[in-house]
Amino acid sequence: MGIAGLVLGILGLIGSFIPFVVFGSWLFALVGIIISAIAVKQGHGGIAVAGLVLSIVGFVIAIPSLICAAACAGAASKLGAW
Repeated sequence: MGIAGLVLGILGLIGSFIPFVVFGSWLFALVGIIISAIAVKQGHGGIAVAGLVLSIVGFVIAIPSLICAAACAGAASKLGAW
């Protein structure tokens, strides 16, 4: 479970920096937080803690990026660009 949380945290963190991938990366980070928290509670060591930290950082970065991407898409649609 710790490895799954770590992988989801890495995917969420990397995806939060890619413009169109950010629409799904927050979900990876959120699931990574849940899985890593369960793994930490069960007593799995450092990998679960690393997954929890990466997932939290990815989620914190993804949410403002998601808001900015949605605002840019809304502004572009009002200009008639889409």
